[in-house]
Amino acid sequence: MKRMNLLRRRSFISAAATGALAAVATLGTPALASSRRAIVAMTDGPFYPPRSWRDQGPLAGDWDADLSRVQRGGRVLIARGEHLGLQLRVADTDGRLIDDAETEFWQCDALSQYRHPDVALTAGRYDEGFQGFGVVRSGKDGGLSLRTIKPVRYPGRTPHIHVKLRHPAFGELTSQLFLAGDPGNAGDFLWRRVPQADRAALELVLQAAPADSGLRWTAQHTLVVPA
Repeated sequence: MKRMNLLRRRSFISAAATGALAAVATLGTPALASSRRAIVAMTDGPFYPPRSWRDQGPLAGDWDADLSRVQRGGRVLIARGEHLGLQLRVADTDGRLIDDAETEFWQCDALSQYRHPDVALTAGRYDEGFQGFGVVRSGKDGGLSLRTIKPVRYPGRTPHIHVKLRHPAFGELTSQLFLAGDPGNAGDFLWRRVPQADRAALELVLQAAPADSGLRWTAQHTLVVPA
């Protein structure tokens, strides 16, 4: 019975996520990055949720490509904040598209709280409608879609989204995506370490989303990995 309930829960989440991501998929596939400079490698940071916690923790099984909604007690809860649809493509520095690249994303919610075993899920102090972490694989064209929220600041950091990619062609690469033109970037210690020529590879340029998409923002970007 427990297994049946889990399967029903996952099916319910999958159906909701499919509908939510449909609007993101209509954005089309982003053009290849003109510079073809690989994204700068960064550490996981203190809030990368370990796999053991993801598999067995309080949010186990809810790590799809739609971070903007979760199921709680038979209800679908919607994340606070400005919803963002990302249409991404994985390609190497030689311009080859990378299919089946496992891509993980994680970020804090609108209340600046991460999903991590060291962060207490205290009612009223975190957004119950935000998933916080998601996994998706790139398709044959290197493309993938993600629905999340526009990242917000938290103490000491400018808005950002963590990303980790894995594939036999290049191994594992971890970095962060920043908002182009955000005033907090100039004071961020990690952003300042990124060479000027490498910054475009990490910048998300947000565009206003179509009125009927259910999103506030959209962005298209190529995640460039080493050849």
